[in-house]
Amino acid sequence: MATWDDVRRLALALPETTERPSYDGLPAWRVRDKAFVWERPLRRADREALGDAAPDGPVLGVLVADLGVKEALLADDPTVHFTTPHFDGHRSVLVRLDRIPEPELAELILDAWYARAPKRLAAAHRAATA
Repeated sequence: MATWDDVRRLALALPETTERPSYDGLPAWRVRDKAFVWERPLRRADREALGDAAPDGPVLGVLVADLGVKEALLADDPTVHFTTPHFDGHRSVLVRLDRIPEPELAELILDAWYARAPKRLAAAHRAATA
């Protein structure tokens, strides 16, 4: 399963991506200073909302293209993808990092990058990798 080293490697391989701590000092990966993936440990309110379903392992926050994608991910594999009330109405999904296979993580990170990257940069990357 995936690790923080995998997240770092996959995110930093994308054009114009940097790693910089988020507001709480935890790692976040950004394209042109806009976060697309970040470390997101559960907070007390998250644990209370999730109850016994709250994961103990590492949690990755991932920006998705829209709420429809978020709902599809949540429905596809709730043992890997989840959310909390904090993210209601926001196009982010939480990922149990220790349960996601690396190829699926790579796809999620790439999709998050595309969702956040400027249109010209994203188009140039798509053309270069086609």
